[in-house]
Amino acid sequence: MAVSTIYSCRDTMPCIVVVGLQWGDEGKGKIVDILAEKSDAVVRFNGGSNAGHTVIVNNIKYVFHLIPSGALQGKKLIIGNGVVIDPIQLYSEIMFLKRNGIEVDLTISDRAHIVLPHHKFLDSCLDTGDGVKIGTTRRGIGPTYSDKMSRRYGLRMGEYIGPKFKNILERIVREKIDILKLYGFKESFREYFDKVYSEYSFYAERLKKYVSNTTYIINEMIDKGKTILFEGAQGTLLDIDHGTYTYVTSSNTIAGAVCTGSGISPKKIDKIVGVFKAYVTRVGLGPFPTEIKEKETANRIRSIGNEFGATTGRPRRIGWLDLVALKYAEKINHTDFLAITKIDVLGGINRIKICVKYVLNGRETEIFPSILNNVKPKYIELKGWRELSREEWREIALSGYSTLPKETIKYIESNWERPFEEIVNDLIEKYPELK
Repeated sequence: MAVSTIYSCRDTMPCIVVVGLQWGDEGKGKIVDILAEKSDAVVRFNGGSNAGHTVIVNNIKYVFHLIPSGALQGKKLIIGNGVVIDPIQLYSEIMFLKRNGIEVDLTISDRAHIVLPHHKFLDSCLDTGDGVKIGTTRRGIGPTYSDKMSRRYGLRMGEYIGPKFKNILERIVREKIDILKLYGFKESFREYFDKVYSEYSFYAERLKKYVSNTTYIINEMIDKGKTILFEGAQGTLLDIDHGTYTYVTSSNTIAGAVCTGSGISPKKIDKIVGVFKAYVTRVGLGPFPTEIKEKETANRIRSIGNEFGATTGRPRRIGWLDLVALKYAEKINHTDFLAITKIDVLGGINRIKICVKYVLNGRETEIFPSILNNVKPKYIELKGWRELSREEWREIALSGYSTLPKETIKYIESNWERPFEEIVNDLIEKYPELK
């Protein structure tokens, strides 16, 4: 799929959503980087610092957890109301960019909720206790969303930078402290409150200038015909409602979440780009039907694909491509375009498996169930292709899709009920200079 194809879909400049179709880490940031070149603004609409996006420019490594992609291209950056914000992490990213000569054009929603230290404490406790372990990043994301939904303990950015921050924080801590002590929290109310108020006041003063009503800003830009790119975090199979619950994130990750997470009408979304890897990865716990049991194959893919979390550094679990899950994700998001990434990583594997159906209770099905515990994958096997050199990938990248090895093309196009309208071939994950 040429980038120009997306942007020629209507007379006025479009609103485009980029979402992941697996369990996250699909390469969304790379696709967003490419599409951001022709965008006026990039918007984050969900998640928090549990997301991770790494970019290397001029031998400088930039790791973004909250700052939207597009920062290095001088684009307007917006963090929407659906994001939960760790002020310390956000300020750290802003200052890192500044030290490298980049002043961000950033606006933060006054309705976005704030991650507080006790959210991180609870996140860690809940994931290390005797109950259900989810495999969280321990960034405080889940407890922050829980407090938001409780309508009692949440702190929004508007209040955080406002004159009533101290009073609101005092009430929250006073009501929370006994709950925290049940999990072994050692500090007294006064110790904890004074520490948080002092530390967070510092960041409130420095972030204040970035805060505004982003709903109006985004809608005004759309009405003026500006190009808006909405950057999803995590992936469809981690969606709080549609993912593999309970092993999910705490926000909605599908394309529909753009509307609630940024304040725009569904009618304003033009095109949806779904991103998936040529294989599947998963971080942490949870069901994974196509997980590769052969350690040698899994380790090879993990090593070549550099499958370690940008946020946690944890090695990702590796699996074969799962078409049942992928078609489910594509159906939910109703994608207009599909982008496949890291196809190069599979080079050199003799036989490659694709899951085309599940076997559940002795019956074959193509339906993705709400509970995956008893699912067994039914595979087809395809002939692999040889491992290509850097120079060969460079030539393919310059020459186009049709110059891929025939086995690679067959792999990409196998077992779809309809052909891809277009395919973004991110063939050169290891060589960002070729974008």
